[in-house]
Amino acid sequence: MNYLVPEKVELLRPGRSGSSGGWIGRSETVVWFFKPLSSSTKRRHFMGKLDKLTTRKSLHTITCALLLSATYVGVVAAARADEADAKKLLRGMSDYVASQQAISFNYDAGLEVVTKDDQKLALMSSGNVVLNRPDKVRFTRVGGFADIEGVFDGKMLTLFGKNAGIYVQADAPGTFDQLVDALQEKFKRPMPVADLLITNSYDELMNDVTDIKDLGSGVVGGVECDYLAFRKKEVDFQIWIAQGSKPYPCRFSITSRAVNGNPQYTIEVRDWRTGSNAEKADFAFKNPSNARKVEATEAREKLGDLPANFKLGDGK
Repeated sequence: MNYLVPEKVELLRPGRSGSSGGWIGRSETVVWFFKPLSSSTKRRHFMGKLDKLTTRKSLHTITCALLLSATYVGVVAAARADEADAKKLLRGMSDYVASQQAISFNYDAGLEVVTKDDQKLALMSSGNVVLNRPDKVRFTRVGGFADIEGVFDGKMLTLFGKNAGIYVQADAPGTFDQLVDALQEKFKRPMPVADLLITNSYDELMNDVTDIKDLGSGVVGGVECDYLAFRKKEVDFQIWIAQGSKPYPCRFSITSRAVNGNPQYTIEVRDWRTGSNAEKADFAFKNPSNARKVEATEAREKLGDLPANFKLGDGK
């Protein structure tokens, strides 16, 4: 006699193109499996919790339960393999980016804010980053209310608000990695994609991670990517990594679960170049517009991420 085994699961990752293994048909949250995952199937299917088994006769129930036990073991093993693969992909991206001495790219970013009425608003911006390891970088961010340029020559950090007509400088001798910390500590201004450009990005990203998912493939800006998702105590982050010999980050998003409405920051990278193909830049600050020099406290107020008519509220 023929029977079907209904399994109510969370389907977390579809198979990649060309995947093999059991055929899957889906109707809402009920997924019908006609063949268990084989041990050779790798990074193709990722499933969640199994709720219950339904058959018409007890013999079928026992038989199916035994089959499901074997399938569940296979699913757990596949999940662990997926987690290991996700870590390997993230490590590969981190090692590749850290090994590049010269990098340049353009980006588009979106910062979500949530109003007191629980309405989400997206503040969009674009910019450019030119990095020469170990100690030089120039970056820009242009939005509807801000036009900011940052430059670091290994000794001095300058933040220049072009539309505000001001700039601020601070001694910050050291490497690019040390600069990232200085930007956050002194000016409360993170640099675009800094978490992905520092030499130990893997360790920083994986710190306190509690859940890892390999979600297969995705396409960003025409580039096929590996799509990974990670969860920490208060934030989730997702990353799309270019497939092939140059595994650079194509898209990165962070969702805050500690703020009402779970706002998200997303950045998409384009025009990625390295080595001799990277864009050239002057890392010495020039002041052609006779901008006024200010102290760090004034710079934090006038070079912020939010328009003047936005006021920060409380979290959850």
